[in-house]
Amino acid sequence: MPTPVSADSPVLVIYTGGTLGMVETARGLAPAGHIEERLRRALASLPPGRQASLPAFEVLEIDRPIDSSSATPDDWQRLAALVAQHYRQHAGVVILHGTDTLAWTASSLAFQLPGLDRPVILTGAMRPLEAEESDAAANVEDALRFAVTPRLQEVAICFAGRLLRGCRTRKWRTRETDAFTSPNQPLLGERVDDEVVLYPGRGLADHQRGAPRFELADYAPLAAGGVVRLALWPGIQAWQLEAWLRDDRVRGAVLEVWGGGNLPDDPALAGALARASGEGKLLTALSQCPHGPVAFGAYAAGQGLAEAGVLSADDMTPEATFTKLVHLLALPLREEERRRRFLTPLAGER
Repeated sequence: MPTPVSADSPVLVIYTGGTLGMVETARGLAPAGHIEERLRRALASLPPGRQASLPAFEVLEIDRPIDSSSATPDDWQRLAALVAQHYRQHAGVVILHGTDTLAWTASSLAFQLPGLDRPVILTGAMRPLEAEESDAAANVEDALRFAVTPRLQEVAICFAGRLLRGCRTRKWRTRETDAFTSPNQPLLGERVDDEVVLYPGRGLADHQRGAPRFELADYAPLAAGGVVRLALWPGIQAWQLEAWLRDDRVRGAVLEVWGGGNLPDDPALAGALARASGEGKLLTALSQCPHGPVAFGAYAAGQGLAEAGVLSADDMTPEATFTKLVHLLALPLREEERRRRFLTPLAGER
C-alpha cells in the first residue's frame, strides 16, 4: 500500500551540483558549498506572499557535487537509491541538477522509480543563485510548491514556470531560461499568476494505481559504454556501424534514423543490424525529427529496420530511449521480455 504522507511532512531537496549552486571565480563558474544557507537566503528575497506559500523543506547535499555534463549511469543509479531511501519521510522530493543532462537523469529516474505515489521533481538554473537576474530562486520555488501536490505522482521537470514529464523532456536551448521542451507530450502543469496548477487527465496518477514498485538494478556493467547512440548520415557505410556494434562490450544501441523510420537502401547496412540483433543486442530506432513517431513500413526504405529486428522507439525522446535501454539491459530479463517491455509504456514515455 502507498505510504501515507502527513500534510506537515517536509520536502526533501537533494543538491547534486550544476550551475544553480556555482559561484563566479577568476577562472569562471565553479561549484560552491553551503547550498542550504544560500538557498534559504535566495528564497527569503521573494515577495512575502510567495514566501508564505512555500512548504517546509530539508536539504541533502551529495558528497561530491558534479557538473551534470560528467554524469554517468552510475550517478543515475545512486540518485535513484537515494530517493528510494528517503522519500517515505517526505511529501515530495526536489532534485537540484545541472541542466546539460537533467533530462537524461529525469528519464532514468522514471524507469527506476515506477509507481511513485508522490512527486519527484528535477530543476536547476541557467544562472547561479546569486547572479543578477538569476532564474534559480523562481525555479526552486515552483518545484517546491509542485512537490507538495498529492495528485502529482511521477518524475517531472519544473523549469521556467512549466511542469513537464521527466521522460518526455529535452533540453532545447543553450542560453534562454525556458531551456526545456516536451515535444510529444503536453505540459503536466504550470505557474499561473502566483499559483501552480496541474492539468487534469495528463498525469500518471490519473492512469495508474497501486504501491511503488521500484526497480533499482545494478547499472555498473553498462556504465562503461554498454549502450551506444548512433545517428545516421547520408553516405553512412556498414563498416562504420559494425565498428560499434561488433564490440562485445556493446549490448544495445539507439539508432537515430530519418523521417518516419527510414534506412538507406543498402543491404549491407541492414545485414549489419540483423547480425547485431541476432547476437542478442537490443537495437532501437527513433526519428531524427523531434516531433512525431517512427513507424516502420510506411515507406519501403523502413522495411529493413523491422526485418533486422530493430525495435521502434515510437515518439520517445533520445534521452528516454537511451535510459530505457540501459534500464532494461540491467534487469535480469529474458530477451523476449526485454523486447516486450521496450515496446510497452512503462512511465508514460511513449
